[in-house]
Amino acid sequence: MDYQRFETLLVHLESDHVMVITLNRPDSLNAFNSQMSRELVEIFEEIGMDSDTLRCIILTGKGDRAFCAGADLKERNNMSDEQWSLQHRIFERMVRAIRDCPIPTIGAINGYAYGGGCEIAGLLDFLYASQTASFALPETTLGIMPGAGGSQTLSRAVGERRAKELIFTAQSFSADDAYHWGLVNQVLPPSELVPTALKTAETIATNAPFAVQRVKQSIHRGMQMSLSDALMYEIESYYRTIPTRDRMEGVLAFNEKRKPVFEGR
Repeated sequence: MDYQRFETLLVHLESDHVMVITLNRPDSLNAFNSQMSRELVEIFEEIGMDSDTLRCIILTGKGDRAFCAGADLKERNNMSDEQWSLQHRIFERMVRAIRDCPIPTIGAINGYAYGGGCEIAGLLDFLYASQTASFALPETTLGIMPGAGGSQTLSRAVGERRAKELIFTAQSFSADDAYHWGLVNQVLPPSELVPTALKTAETIATNAPFAVQRVKQSIHRGMQMSLSDALMYEIESYYRTIPTRDRMEGVLAFNEKRKPVFEGR
């Protein structure tokens, strides 16, 4: 991929298997406009089609003030209903591209994650947050409602009643609140945020990538099913790992008392 072509994203390969994507509109608190949304669609769809070597992605924001302040309302000013709807279709495709990414995704939430920024965070597999981070879904103060997954991902993370309270009132909440309610996995000093995410990403990257991708899909899809259907889906996914070279390598390495070298095959 030509990572230099993006105008609103910084893309960096930390290693052969770990990529860091940085939302890069710091003067606008990394709010996403149509261009950023198109670029997020482009990179996540490319990753989904060609993920032979990549094993983990970290998504963060440029600077120390914001992960993403949501959709750029300056761009939306004076839009007609038709223009607004057409732009939102781009956002919908962005949501699908991030949600359906087969590679594990970690959010490093370095500041404000408001509106669509909170929704993007909710689409990722799990989150680490800076002590300075805060979250909100303030759409009801603008005459709209969350439209990039927020009403669904937040309720799944923190529970229906808590999500209703947060979305109805449009109140912000802290990183500590997000941790105690189950939205965030760890709260860290700002200087430790990305290094900790990178350490976790590298740990994930040492494990068998096909197996990790299958279990990511099994967890995500299983959460939408009854328990009996989810257990059947898990078994189906499990059987797909049996004929892989990585399964043979993992067992062989265990018996030879060495670290396995996985190929994703």
